[in-house]
Amino acid sequence: METIHILYIGRHLEILETVIRLINANENWNGVGVMNDEEAKDVFLEKNFSLVLLGSGIQEESEAELCTFFKNINPDVSIVQHYGGGSGLLKSEILLGLCNNKI
Repeated sequence: METIHILYIGRHLEILETVIRLINANENWNGVGVMNDEEAKDVFLEKNFSLVLLGSGIQEESEAELCTFFKNINPDVSIVQHYGGGSGLLKSEILLGLCNNKI
């Protein structure tokens, strides 16, 4: 099965580390986490991400700019807001985002 690349953007290091650990616990997923917008853009250009997760703490203006950037580079990328709620919710959000990407 092909590896699914997931980019997580968060503003809190501990949460970022936890989310990436949970993503990478799935053998078919590869999570990359960043804390700032410029790094997010740079990393996005390096890999073919299927999904972008936006964590809490991202200002509305940054979120809009990032979404526009990602969609301009890859119109098929799925972008999901993730504000926490545990590993079950995270997995559900990822699976839903990936399903919506294929519809």
